[in-house]
Amino acid sequence: MGCFAFLKVTMFAFNGIIFLAGAAIMGVGIWVKVDSGSVLNFLGKIDGMPSELSQVLNVGYLLIAIGALLVIIGFLGCCGAIRENKCMLLLFFFIVLLVFIAEVAGAVVILVFRPVADKLFMNVGKAAVKSIQKDYGTNSDITGLWNSMMDTLKCCGFNNFTDFENSPYYNTHNSSYPPQCCRKTNDSCSHNEVQRENPPPPSPLVTGCFPMIKNLIDDNTVVIIAVALGIAALEICAMVVSMILYCRIKSTMA
Repeated sequence: MGCFAFLKVTMFAFNGIIFLAGAAIMGVGIWVKVDSGSVLNFLGKIDGMPSELSQVLNVGYLLIAIGALLVIIGFLGCCGAIRENKCMLLLFFFIVLLVFIAEVAGAVVILVFRPVADKLFMNVGKAAVKSIQKDYGTNSDITGLWNSMMDTLKCCGFNNFTDFENSPYYNTHNSSYPPQCCRKTNDSCSHNEVQRENPPPPSPLVTGCFPMIKNLIDDNTVVIIAVALGIAALEICAMVVSMILYCRIKSTMA
């Protein structure tokens, strides 16, 4: 197999993966918008949620858009390589270049506006706790969504078990907490039991959902950065290969 043929096959395989990944991301985006029990829809139902979160709640549409873009990129790359179509290869190059520039700009924005994001999460936390103390135990939607999230993440409350104090559930169940806050007993999750299972940090058995998500992200920061750098490297390689194929096809046709 010659070098040119090898590049064509590599380009086709690489963009085939991009095409499938785009289809998968589109599926996730559709699931986020359709699934009423998702965390994003859950946050959207909380009264007093900061207005800045409205953009975050559109992440389902964002995933659909990103997935569609990847499908288009994969299609252009595959067809451009196999059919040796200069127009498709050039369009592929410019789209990947724009995506790469957008990713770099997004990374800079995240680093620069990190304090703003921290403040936003604090406001989200206040609204979440207020929602628990107002609706948990009386509003079936809020109660069910919190239970679903706590069961999935094995957590208790937004910050910790104290979020449920003075909630309708707490007041109507003899000052007890949801069973998700006591993992070692099948009986009522009383104050003594929850204190025994939730000693002060750094060794609680059941933590709040927000600290758990934050710790999960912090623990995998290196992996996230490595994946981001890997994606950037693949994008650069894709642009280089597409230009090599474009120039080779152009010289062959000359």
